[in-house]
Amino acid sequence: MTASSLGAHTTKELDRVVIRFAGDSGDGMQLAGDQFAAVSAAFGNDLATFPDYPAEIRAPAGTLAGVSAFQVHISDHDILTPGDKPDVLVAMNPAALHANVGDLAPGATLIVNADSFDERALAKAGYESDPLADGSLKHLVVYEVPMTSMTLAACKKTGAKPRDAERSKNFFALGLISWMFTRPTEGTIAWIAKRFARMAQVAEANTLAFKAGWNFGETAELFASNYEVAKAHLQPGTYTNVTGNTALAWGIIAAGQLSGLPVFLGSYPITPASDILHELSKRKSFGVRTLQAEDEIAGVGSALGASFGGALGVTTTSGPGLDLKSETIGLAVSLELPLVIVDVQRGGPSTGLPTKTEQADLLHAMYGRHGESPLPVIASKTPSGCFDAAIEAARLAVKYRTPVVLLSDASLANGTEPWRLPEIESLSRIDPNFATEANHVDEDGKKEFWPYLRDPVTLARPWAVPGTPGLEHRIGGLEKLAGAGTVSYDPANHEEMVRARAAKIAAIAADIPLAEVDDPHPAGSSRVLVLGWGSTYGAIAAGVRRVRARGKCVAHLHLVHLNPFPPNLGDVLARYPVVLAPEMNLGQLSRLIRADYLVDVRSVSKVMGVPFKAAEIEAAILDALEDPDVGSPGGDGPPESAETAETSEATGSLGGAVAVEAGA
Repeated sequence: MTASSLGAHTTKELDRVVIRFAGDSGDGMQLAGDQFAAVSAAFGNDLATFPDYPAEIRAPAGTLAGVSAFQVHISDHDILTPGDKPDVLVAMNPAALHANVGDLAPGATLIVNADSFDERALAKAGYESDPLADGSLKHLVVYEVPMTSMTLAACKKTGAKPRDAERSKNFFALGLISWMFTRPTEGTIAWIAKRFARMAQVAEANTLAFKAGWNFGETAELFASNYEVAKAHLQPGTYTNVTGNTALAWGIIAAGQLSGLPVFLGSYPITPASDILHELSKRKSFGVRTLQAEDEIAGVGSALGASFGGALGVTTTSGPGLDLKSETIGLAVSLELPLVIVDVQRGGPSTGLPTKTEQADLLHAMYGRHGESPLPVIASKTPSGCFDAAIEAARLAVKYRTPVVLLSDASLANGTEPWRLPEIESLSRIDPNFATEANHVDEDGKKEFWPYLRDPVTLARPWAVPGTPGLEHRIGGLEKLAGAGTVSYDPANHEEMVRARAAKIAAIAADIPLAEVDDPHPAGSSRVLVLGWGSTYGAIAAGVRRVRARGKCVAHLHLVHLNPFPPNLGDVLARYPVVLAPEMNLGQLSRLIRADYLVDVRSVSKVMGVPFKAAEIEAAILDALEDPDVGSPGGDGPPESAETAETSEATGSLGGAVAVEAGA
């Protein structure tokens, strides 16, 4: 139906809402969505976002391939995901509508830029008839708003050319949604002034368009009501809204400060990891040096060289770049030097889906090198968690003299959430423990430095900074004699060194946290354990909440350390008859678990370039619980309260009697 004038406005309270901005790649949807999220974070809402970029840099305007979207979920309570389905869709053109309308539940709110629905635009989007007139949207609450023409009218006084003024229509949409959800306007207006300080006309046009959108919502009497989402009850502290890439960059900086090491990043720009390079390049005051290398091989080679020189060497990339870095990573394994390799995963293989998310590099991180070359692998599970994961990767690299692969992915890298800044005193120091003196006495009583004598606890070799008197030594890819470090082709020595390097990585299991299961039910009640890693955390935890809200018992374990696994993982897995492993790949963690623990893991796979929805995880758990082989000796428990349950989406419009509960 089409909404019409409904009289005076009222303000209704919601505890959560999911909004998606969608338009052409040049319509500024990422900017509008990100600013709405930033204002909501400053207001005090909990939130999660999901930016969805087109894969082509310059896809034809108005086509499905060029649609860009930004989804933001705001709430007055703890949430875990950007939401399964939007309650509100802002569609700037027919292509944006066509690409996203299938995600809307009946009764959802649709706001369209009516000016863009001409015959040519409809044809480019693949429509044979106008959806605004043919009845195909009757299951939605539709608001047709002439955003382009109203933006042009609002910006006329700036003297901007119509084509330039039209670019401000994203701020008209932002103003309208800001009114609709009672967002403060001062922060956005100040942000516009700062962001476009060097372009006075652009700043004025964007400000006028934003105010016009707000005023349209306030005065048009088109909307029956606007809505208010109260502040969330968050732990006391200082918060910032952060993306995964930014948090990861800050974690690398913190690791440098905690270890007292200068940070060197050798990197080649690649989507979706480039923002880490951008952020670190601005932080020279923290002893960070960055090199934008000519290719991926040069990036990792320079980082490894920096490690040899006594710095914290870091390289960032995505899947295709990890392919190219593999030989040098193998060299780092042989040299036994600290090196942090950040892989922000994306859809593959090859160029694949460069702007879409995937978890398909786990086996590559584990085994994608020549010879026996084990190294630690860890994965962040949330955008803000990338900070802690970066520090942990650096800690392991420095302490055990090894390269470490840190796995993130596109949904973490670009997603945002409020993050409570940690107290500096709570962060543990990282001791590089450089070698400072000779460590071996030869048969003649002469002291000398042996670069491959191992620490009896960590099995790490000494790290000697070049130029330290008396500690001169050579490094290289040829196998070294145990202890002495000279080149050796002796078969027995090679096996000794291979086993020593493997034992060193295996020993890390004693230096990482035990696996902690989220299972609040009485022992033996939960028959299903959902096992995850990486960015599936939000959807899995939300799906588990939903199942528990039904009165069912289910456990959840999310892994951060993937090589080695936590030492108690085998014992944990043995407690549950069924283990489900949702992954955005074809079951890579499942293979590792089967191989190491002989557990018949049930893989739940998705490789569509988009994250799991909480509803998909919920359905997989319920299917497992209904399996007669699972059994349930007390498998039902008391339902959780609405405050802790992640429930399904609203089924009506925002203006109606909608069950907008604690959301996914």
